[in-house]
Amino acid sequence: MTEKLPQLRASDSDRERVAEILRDALAEGRLVMEEFEERLESTYAARTYGELERITADLPAAAGAAPAPPSLRKDGSTDSGAVTSWFGRIVSGEAGSSTGIGVLGGFQRKGRWTIGRRFTAICCMGGGELDLREANFAGPEVVINCWTIMGGVGIVVPPGVEVDVRGFGIMGGFDSREDGVPGEPGAPRVIVKGLALMGGVGVERKLPEAERLRLKEEKRRLKDEKRRLKDERRDRRELD
Repeated sequence: MTEKLPQLRASDSDRERVAEILRDALAEGRLVMEEFEERLESTYAARTYGELERITADLPAAAGAAPAPPSLRKDGSTDSGAVTSWFGRIVSGEAGSSTGIGVLGGFQRKGRWTIGRRFTAICCMGGGELDLREANFAGPEVVINCWTIMGGVGIVVPPGVEVDVRGFGIMGGFDSREDGVPGEPGAPRVIVKGLALMGGVGVERKLPEAERLRLKEEKRRLKDEKRRLKDERRDRRELD
């Protein structure tokens, strides 16, 4: 495993290469159908190179004419197929957005935007939403100060981001369910602080929309693959 980084995110093309290796292994008799189906399902669910490597660990490096297994070595360039590529999303030098105010109303930051190293959210009988799933970060660590009076702030972070909740609530509270979850290498850290008076600050972790749709498509593709294999087995039995 020298110079290999199995914790890095795998791309769709990496999963497809492993799926092709499994198909060739099935055709060559290296895998029985039950093993193939189990490994194929694990392949489409895999998120890192380490998970993909384990799936093909007992198969030849090149099964017949199959492509080579995915390389575990990645440089700092962005992989367009990766679920989350932190390279390029931490944009030190940009000021970014720093304030959101919701008084008898609300504010929203979502989609492609840059959150500053210090962001202050003020909500009085109103609410605010900070969606960081597609956001850039002005530094490797950002601090979100939330001050709410009979209002609330909702913060959405993507998988991989470390969250540290330090806020204080009076007849209200800060959601700390995501507090302490380890972050991925290279991912930013989000510190949530402040005061919630008769209000609340919620932190939840959600997949980016593109990733959610990708997983949905992979499940559909896996279901179609299983149906195709089932039909092939039925046809072979009829021929026999």
